[in-house]
Amino acid sequence: MSTKGKILVTGGMGYIGSHTTVELINQGYEVVIIDNLSNSQAFILDRIEEITGLRPKFYEFDLLDEKALDACFAENINLRGIIHFAAGKAVGESVEKPLYYYRNNLVTMLNVLEAMKKYNMENFVFSSSCTVYGQPDELPVTENAPVKPAESPYGYTKQVCESILRDTIASGAKIKGIALRYFNPIGAHHTGLIGELPIGVPANLLPFVTQTAYGIREQLSVFGDDYNTPDGSCIRDYIHVVDLAKAHIVAIERMIGGKNKSNYEMFNIGTGNGFSVFDVIKSFEKSTGEKVNYKVAPRRAGDIEQIWADTTIGNNELGWKAEKTIDEMTLSAWKWEQNYRKSQE
Repeated sequence: MSTKGKILVTGGMGYIGSHTTVELINQGYEVVIIDNLSNSQAFILDRIEEITGLRPKFYEFDLLDEKALDACFAENINLRGIIHFAAGKAVGESVEKPLYYYRNNLVTMLNVLEAMKKYNMENFVFSSSCTVYGQPDELPVTENAPVKPAESPYGYTKQVCESILRDTIASGAKIKGIALRYFNPIGAHHTGLIGELPIGVPANLLPFVTQTAYGIREQLSVFGDDYNTPDGSCIRDYIHVVDLAKAHIVAIERMIGGKNKSNYEMFNIGTGNGFSVFDVIKSFEKSTGEKVNYKVAPRRAGDIEQIWADTTIGNNELGWKAEKTIDEMTLSAWKWEQNYRKSQE
């Protein structure tokens, strides 16, 4: 069976990685996954196969292991592109475990780029984040906004990884890179077969909402209702994970097709709309008919007050646009939560 070529997805068993793998396969690509399963589970591979009818090649190792990474590249020398998700991803955890985040997020980035140089791999999509902007002076935030001091070690690792990629390309390495600065991915695949699966206590809002509604958690804490926002809670640009996954395919195809305007580009990936924590709770209750038991708690370290994207450049350059609504996001997350919990009974 002919394909469009082979794409390596690091962290491909994780939340965004698994959805991106599904979209890549749907678009005719062969996918190779590297994942150490530190924030994902092995059954996700079965679910990807169930959705797409194809099973990606899976390597289970840590990207800190340079020998294993080299062996993987040696076995897959015809890669058309690499999408790099593998990293610690929780703001709060990064405040508690900064050394882990610096080692894990920065050294793995260095290792992948070194391997790319050695094996003459060209096209690299980096999973960046809106956290690189810190608390922006103006909203919505554009790609030209100044990168301010990060509010967390997690955010700082994303800033540094972007610099590593940009400087590597500027040094003359034959690498083309796109950093996708995305906002807050939520939701799940419409089949309910894959979705966000936090290990332990969820660090992100929507899994905590769905787990509370299902009875796994007794109560949801809303961290702060005294921010300078319409309802006092933090505001984020929430984007459906499937819309986000599709942006990665568009980005990799931009480089494969030679449509990139420079060898290093970065784009905001969001909806352009800001929703508060209370907005998300209301949407969930409306879309599912379930009530959420929540309380207001003190502000959380590392949280910024409000941010949402100006998506004009990304929409125009990539020819991509987020399509799904906040109600579709919350309903799909609930379908996944129910499906997963029933599969564990």
